[in-house]
Amino acid sequence: MKPGEAKKVLETALLCAQEPLSIQSLKKLFVDPDDAAAPVVSVDAIKKMLEQLQQDWVGKGVEVVALASGWRFQSRPEMKHYLDRLGVEKVQKYSRAALETLAIIVYRQPVTRGDIEEIRGVVVNSQTIKMLEERGWIDAIGYRDVVGRPALLATTRQFLDDMGLTSLSQLPPLPQISATNSGLDMSALEAALQQNFDKAANDVAKEVENNVGAGSDAAVMDSSDSKP
Repeated sequence: MKPGEAKKVLETALLCAQEPLSIQSLKKLFVDPDDAAAPVVSVDAIKKMLEQLQQDWVGKGVEVVALASGWRFQSRPEMKHYLDRLGVEKVQKYSRAALETLAIIVYRQPVTRGDIEEIRGVVVNSQTIKMLEERGWIDAIGYRDVVGRPALLATTRQFLDDMGLTSLSQLPPLPQISATNSGLDMSALEAALQQNFDKAANDVAKEVENNVGAGSDAAVMDSSDSKP
């Protein structure tokens, strides 16, 4: 297959895919199950073509981006103002309780529910944790070796994809928070995380509309945590 044709195949696959495609997934495009002797496009060649596609789409309304779980096309941030006019439902704002809980997990992971409660000073509502798990943003990655073996919570690749990130290092830093502080500046955590919510809002709005029931979502977001 000629390089130009191979790049066209990659471009078509990314445009039609409903989720990010990894390099290994893209490699399958060039494997002919009926012809084992056919030359296979190398990983390096695929990466080079992806870089070329990024250049091909410079200056256009959409771009080719690399995320934690793979590559995809997405609209550029400056197009959000216009796309909103199509009436696509906007992502709902999360309650302070949900945002604080997620922010602590993001910036202090892995953490237990007890760690979150100690930092926030209130009991964590079980529905808040459940909502974040159902959204695919957090998951238990193990258990702390103490009495009760509480689950250790951390963020997922889905969280990175929805935030438009390839790694947690791309999140806004938190210089406002002193390592010697007994607690966290919750307003700083919220502001840092909200930057990425706002950036990703246009990309995930339709997904949220399809996958999160408006009624149950609102109930979770409006719920208040109780004092211990």
